[in-house]
Amino acid sequence: MSDFTNEIVLRPRFEVPLKEDLDRLKTVFDRKAPHPFLVKRLDEHVYIRFKKSETNFWTPQVHLELTSFEKGISKIHGVFGPNPTLWTFFMFLHFGVGTVFIILGVFAYSKYSLGNDVTPWLVGMFFLVVIWFALYAFGRLGKSKGGPQMEQLKTYIKELISELKR
Repeated sequence: MSDFTNEIVLRPRFEVPLKEDLDRLKTVFDRKAPHPFLVKRLDEHVYIRFKKSETNFWTPQVHLELTSFEKGISKIHGVFGPNPTLWTFFMFLHFGVGTVFIILGVFAYSKYSLGNDVTPWLVGMFFLVVIWFALYAFGRLGKSKGGPQMEQLKTYIKELISELKR
């Protein structure tokens, strides 16, 4: 399996094994990042984002975890993803829509069991399915809008790794 896949998927993960000491690996990420990147390292965790002037609603970021269990051998574990606030908001919306869908289903079943009209409940459930599709389409739109910046992040990480291999 290659270090990076050719296709950018939602929250893609990767792992890069290196024959480098962990301390040297950390120093690579301590340098001043070129424009438009902002690199923040906290111990073995590295966050690479775009500077505020370069961001929009869909701007992705990458989280790297540097690990080493043997002297002179280390690994970079990475996850590309959207802004954590945006990701949490989308998950909250999906959870909320799913919860309301189940509640409406329970109400529809109980009304049906009692012989009452279930039309309003089924219309509500249909409306929630439409909202789910809209959220899905909105997410796909964000993925396509963030694609070029994700490629920039990918290229920057490859440059840093190639520096280590020299």
